[in-house]
Amino acid sequence: MVKNIQARWNDSEGDCREIGMSTTMTDEGPIADADLDEFLGIYRPGSTQPRPEWIDSDDFPRMSNLSAAFIYGDVMVKAEEPTRAEYVTVPMRHRQVELQVAIAEWNILWETAQFRRYVFDPDELPKEMTKVAALGDSNVVFVPRTQSRYFEYAPLYHPLPHATVERFGLPMVRSGMWPFISGTEMRSNALSADFPARSEAAWDSHIWRHLMPGSPASGFTKDDPIRLLTHNLDFWLPPVTDVMQDILTSFPVVGDPIEPKPVPLEDGSVLEGAVLMSTRVGSDIWAGEVDAAEVTAWTVDQADADGRLRGILDAVRSNRIEDDFSDRWTFAREDFERKLYRKRSKVKVTFVELTGTIPVQSPESDVIGQTVTSDFLALLNERDREVVVLLNSGHTSLTEVAEIMGYANHSAVSKRLARIRRQAEHFFEMN
Repeated sequence: MVKNIQARWNDSEGDCREIGMSTTMTDEGPIADADLDEFLGIYRPGSTQPRPEWIDSDDFPRMSNLSAAFIYGDVMVKAEEPTRAEYVTVPMRHRQVELQVAIAEWNILWETAQFRRYVFDPDELPKEMTKVAALGDSNVVFVPRTQSRYFEYAPLYHPLPHATVERFGLPMVRSGMWPFISGTEMRSNALSADFPARSEAAWDSHIWRHLMPGSPASGFTKDDPIRLLTHNLDFWLPPVTDVMQDILTSFPVVGDPIEPKPVPLEDGSVLEGAVLMSTRVGSDIWAGEVDAAEVTAWTVDQADADGRLRGILDAVRSNRIEDDFSDRWTFAREDFERKLYRKRSKVKVTFVELTGTIPVQSPESDVIGQTVTSDFLALLNERDREVVVLLNSGHTSLTEVAEIMGYANHSAVSKRLARIRRQAEHFFEMN
């Protein structure tokens, strides 16, 4: 346990109010159900309530952060090389004040990262958290376990513009909070049973153009590998969490900054890999559609920081099958079909010189009279047609053809043959 840096509270109800935990009780008594959504900053599709002004403001969508200074003062423990954050869900009812307070104290130390457990006395942690703390130095963020899974995927829900949220029939939530501090009253009456599926579809729509520009998602089947990837919120949660922490580390500190110092432990040693430093202020991580769009693009870049995303996309594009596409035309389908037909082409046009014999189009061609040749000649310009006629007339030497056509050498004839060959391939594939 870290020595002399903890601030403990005595009045649990006071604690809830101080860190902003929303409850359904006020000084005037319980909040009526009809007013609960308004109190929580929620607007649901089809609601009879007036449309809130914040939906169409420059501050929506929005994600915020609460400074650890509210609990720990101006000095906190920071991991010098934080490990990647992991999310752990715990059952949490809104009247479990002790658990909520402990999770708020734990989560707000996002910069302490994997060293959070050293800040707490294991005997003071609720049993749900003690099990995790006992596993060792893990950078865990606790979130409530709910059917909607809102708290797990809030970082992917709150970059969505209001038009996307409305299109998929999702509720508007005025602001998210990262890491989770409070708000277990985001209950099922505000989030429908199909909220997870709708959230996945909304994120897919939001992120798709970053992965497949020029080809809408409707041009692919639901089983297309990239569509499965864009629906996989577990894939996108780590990179968006990294982005949020990068943004937060740019925030100024509370009060006058201090020089980083070693972290003393109760046994007289110091905590390796961590320092005492000034606490950062809390603020909006993003606010408004412009900021949210930048966070989305940044998330895509972060997902590809090690080339992982790019490798997945390249592998999918290189191994597509026709069943990946819907009936709708897309650039991706056009590219696929062009490559497919090129690879499967059964036509190979060659010009061969056979001394003393009649020239043929291809060693494997089946020609009835001059029908194929005549139809094809109609597509060529005058000089290219002359090359084919000369070859078909028994002039099998390119040098001889060049002399008849007035060229200094056979180079020009070779170039014309290459162009004729490409035209022939296309012609015979189409016929």
